[in-house]
Amino acid sequence: MATFVLVHGSWHAGAAWQPTIQHLEGRGHKAFAPTMAGHAREARKNVNHAQCTKSVVDYIVDNSLSDIVLLGHSFAGTIISKVAESVPERIRRLLFLNAFVLQDGTSLIDEVPRFCVDLFDRLVQASDDTVMLPFPIWREAFINDGDLKLAQWAYSQLSPEPYELGWGFAGWCKCQEATK
Repeated sequence: MATFVLVHGSWHAGAAWQPTIQHLEGRGHKAFAPTMAGHAREARKNVNHAQCTKSVVDYIVDNSLSDIVLLGHSFAGTIISKVAESVPERIRRLLFLNAFVLQDGTSLIDEVPRFCVDLFDRLVQASDDTVMLPFPIWREAFINDGDLKLAQWAYSQLSPEPYELGWGFAGWCKCQEATK
């Protein structure tokens, strides 16, 4: 049996993985889902990529996890890549689930369409330096393959995304430089 560490994407927290954890554990695996720094509803939102990465590394080390399958969803692809550099001896396999995989010297902002960048810039200007998607955008752009009930439930689980992480020009660090 395997030990999984499931890392959530933007706007989510570790609790989003609960049904997956139950599924995996029902088949005899161990599964964990830490919440990255800055991503719980009540969390301090002024975090950067390196702090998010460190929070996952710390979770793995503090829980003495090894021989893990480390899965990253969406934005978390950028996180698990850096986690793997920090604790390679603890990881059996990396899994990228609909995830961003960045080349050294690039940032997430380099990988998303310009209209998304413009939208996020407008949203953050009207907020507290976070980005929260309006439901219609969440529904149509992020979960349009789910029924309305699922989309509403998923949206109710979201919290504002720390903007410093990268949706703005001054934000998401160049991945190579993030943990130096």
